[in-house]
Amino acid sequence: MFKKQKRGVSPPYNKNTECSEVRRLPTPKEVCIPMKMHSGKPAVPVVKVGDDVKMGQLIGEMGGFVSSPIHASVSGCVKSINDRDPITGQKAVSVTIASDGLNTLCPDLKKPSVKNLQDFYDAVRDSGAVGLGGAGYPAAPKLAIKNLDELEYMLINGAECEPYVTADTNTMVADSKHVYVGVKLLMEFMRPKKIFICIEDNKPEAIKEMQDVFSYDDNVEVKVLPTLYPQGERKVLVQNITGRVVPEGARLADVGVIVTNVTTVAVFARYVASGLPLIKKVVTVDGPSVVSPSNVLAPIGTSIRELFDFCGGFHDDAEPKKVLVGGPMMGIALPSLDVPVTKTTNCLIACSESSSNIPKETACIKCGKCLSVCPMRLMPPNVETAYTVNNLEGLKRYKVNMCVECGCCAYVCPARRHLVQIMQLSKQKLWLSEREEKGAKS
Repeated sequence: MFKKQKRGVSPPYNKNTECSEVRRLPTPKEVCIPMKMHSGKPAVPVVKVGDDVKMGQLIGEMGGFVSSPIHASVSGCVKSINDRDPITGQKAVSVTIASDGLNTLCPDLKKPSVKNLQDFYDAVRDSGAVGLGGAGYPAAPKLAIKNLDELEYMLINGAECEPYVTADTNTMVADSKHVYVGVKLLMEFMRPKKIFICIEDNKPEAIKEMQDVFSYDDNVEVKVLPTLYPQGERKVLVQNITGRVVPEGARLADVGVIVTNVTTVAVFARYVASGLPLIKKVVTVDGPSVVSPSNVLAPIGTSIRELFDFCGGFHDDAEPKKVLVGGPMMGIALPSLDVPVTKTTNCLIACSESSSNIPKETACIKCGKCLSVCPMRLMPPNVETAYTVNNLEGLKRYKVNMCVECGCCAYVCPARRHLVQIMQLSKQKLWLSEREEKGAKS
């Protein structure tokens, strides 16, 4: 069944924390918890300034079907409720809690009763689980597909193909019990024909642990994948495991497949077992500027500055030139060290000045390297030309919406063209054009 992926790149491994135990961050003095840490509608605060809250207590209820509840990650007093996103500066609500240092659990927490499919969906929703590989799509609506009878395969994504990141690997090695429980819940209530645990072959410890855990389960198979970025991208994973191509504009469920992150599975399994929702996150803290790279368990809402300080700070006591959240291929540069850890924060990379310099962009030499590595078999130079001359039909013809923004094209480009940004802008241009057309017709 496995279709070996031939397109992609092999960036430096740099997983310096793959064998390190998770270090627990001391309780911070305060946490700033955004109400939007997921795709879809932001959560709506259900607390007010001055309220005493306990750890695990609901502080933000779902704002819609595609949304996720938010819970207090420490016990203490609600200090403020502001309306600005700390990363983008856009209007977005955050709740700041001053910690009392006691970490008192909310007395209302209790294990959910899961006896049928609806109970299972409700438990996944109430756990606060979202796509923890970085995408952030709420887990409950992802699993609640209409055509459940047509579901054939579930892929548990443990590929973790980005350099540096080892948070999911840690889940498979150190929390295999909850991965097992989560997979068994998926098999019991969603009844796919087969579940695959997908891991790249450069993670032998995780492979062995998962094989041992599922050795007596014929419906679950550990699929070892060749190490080739972006092996863990969901559409790439579907094609490589099942041989199926997800059409433009289609959902994975349309081809009978669901992909979910391995840590997401462990999160809702832990909630079913204990009643404790998602309030803490294992984050890989690494990069050329970090003194002691580590995997750190931190309460959601903790300032990332505290994580870096906990890992020994920076070499030469100088703040890094750039800090990325996520891996170096698809990560986002942060504006400061005072932004909080969110549900989707899986890695923080502090880059020195020498590793942050952006090479000068030169003219395309038509070498075709970007075409040879694109996992979706697109033609980035053609998209760039269509974007430059505002050729919307050309953008559609060259299938820019199929781009997964993995960055392989820019990684191999000898002219250092900003191809990923062009792909993103091209998608936005098409979306705006389609919205204007709909507005004109209505």
